[in-house]
Amino acid sequence: MIKNLSIGQRLALGFGVVIALLLLLAGLSYVRIASLNQEVAKMVDARYPKTVVANSIKTDVSEATRSMLNVLIMTDPSQIAKELSNIEARNAAATKALAELSKSTADAKGQEILKNIATVRDRFIPGQASFVGLINEDKKDDAMVKFMFSLRPQQNKYLDQLDKFVAYQNEEMVKAGQDASAQTQRTQLMIMVLAGVAALLSLVVAVFATRSITTPLKEAVGVAQRVANGDLTSDIHVSSSDETGQMMEALRHMNASLIKIVAQVRSGTDSIAEASAEIASGNMDLSSRTEQQANSLGQTSSSMRELTSTVQQNADNARQANQLAAKASEVAARGGSVVSHVVDTMGSITASSKKIVDIIGVIDGIAFQTNILALNAAVEAARAGEQGRGFAVVAAEVRNLAQRSAGAAKEIKALIGDSVDKVREGSTLVEQAGVTMEEVVASVRRVTDIMGEITSASQEQSVGIAHVNTTILEMDETTQQNAALVEEAAAAAASMQDQAAGLARVVSVFKLDANAASVSAPQVVSTVKPAAALKEKKPEAKPAARITQKQSNGEDWEEF
Repeated sequence: MIKNLSIGQRLALGFGVVIALLLLLAGLSYVRIASLNQEVAKMVDARYPKTVVANSIKTDVSEATRSMLNVLIMTDPSQIAKELSNIEARNAAATKALAELSKSTADAKGQEILKNIATVRDRFIPGQASFVGLINEDKKDDAMVKFMFSLRPQQNKYLDQLDKFVAYQNEEMVKAGQDASAQTQRTQLMIMVLAGVAALLSLVVAVFATRSITTPLKEAVGVAQRVANGDLTSDIHVSSSDETGQMMEALRHMNASLIKIVAQVRSGTDSIAEASAEIASGNMDLSSRTEQQANSLGQTSSSMRELTSTVQQNADNARQANQLAAKASEVAARGGSVVSHVVDTMGSITASSKKIVDIIGVIDGIAFQTNILALNAAVEAARAGEQGRGFAVVAAEVRNLAQRSAGAAKEIKALIGDSVDKVREGSTLVEQAGVTMEEVVASVRRVTDIMGEITSASQEQSVGIAHVNTTILEMDETTQQNAALVEEAAAAAASMQDQAAGLARVVSVFKLDANAASVSAPQVVSTVKPAAALKEKKPEAKPAARITQKQSNGEDWEEF
């Protein structure tokens, strides 16, 4: 029954067993991993956040205590008010956190510790309120005593209870981690056992499926090897209806077809040899005429290359002249630009000189006013008598300095005026030079345009001659390729004769029974003319065509 199953059905049965085992293994692994995930989620989502909240309460208590210590040493009312506000905010945060812990804690021990925390806190908060009241009444000494002998012990008890709660949550997390680790080890062991069982069953299924396929394949390989060795006398039996049985049936039909083909090939080898000899003779005549045409095209191509070289040299000379004219135009343009910048610079110098003259005029006015003020100060010092003598000396010095500044300003003003006149004359000369440079630039540009037109015309002439030369070269190359193709065709015809003889030798290797050998047709001697015989044998000349195709492309053969 199994022999009649197809290979696909056998493989589907084997893979179905393997897939069922994998699904079983995956399902059990999923259940165990889901349980482990619940334990981890309980530890992460329930235990750890409680420790975070308890630590935040400890932080609030410590910050409130720090604020109480701060108010004992502070004297600024605003700072004291800020610290008292911080105490109130920390107490509110701790109250909210404790309420959150009460809601999230369900186990008895945790609730017991929270009750102890609430008891200690209920004692600590009133004492803290009393401390704040003493601070508000400015009784810091009483507040100090209250803090040291009442609040500090209560705070320590408060923090101890919070530490107990954190330690309890940590213990619970450690226990949960140990349980998760043990469950992980059990899951790993179970997966390893199931994987081993699945691997063993998969191995059994694989061996069974492999043998059911490879045994018929070995028989088919034996038949194929006998056919490859030329023995076509094998008696092939088909014992199953699966794919391998169908393959054996196909081999039996192939063997019968090969017997017929070999008999027909033996009868056609002589005809092929005769046709290849006629093709070789025609190719030799065609090769001679093609070589003559190739020599004529070679001479024409040589003349065109010389003409192309001459025109190209003229175009290169025109291009160089155009480049030199363009460079001269650029140099003239840069000179004009430089002269323009010089004109602008001279204008800027003139404007700056005028500004300097104005500034020196202002300095001269200031020196004049300073001289008057110093004179007035000397008069007032003389009226003051003996008390104003020192002031009179200073006023005299200031007057001398003002007179000297006025004199220097007048000299500088005269020099600057002379410089402005000279700069104005230079600006006029530079402007004239700029106009001259612009005329030079325009003339050079006209020369550049003319040289460009000459260069363009030479390039067009060179391109046209190059196209003609390229066409002749292509014709020469095509003729050479045709000559080569003709030679290759002749060689292919000779090769066809050799291949026909070789084919006869190869076919003689096959062993046929007496009935198959008698099917071979007798040799027919051709009685038609050579051209007609060549035309009739052209469809049988495919091997020679393939040899030519390897050495040249299809386009060259069409041109030939």
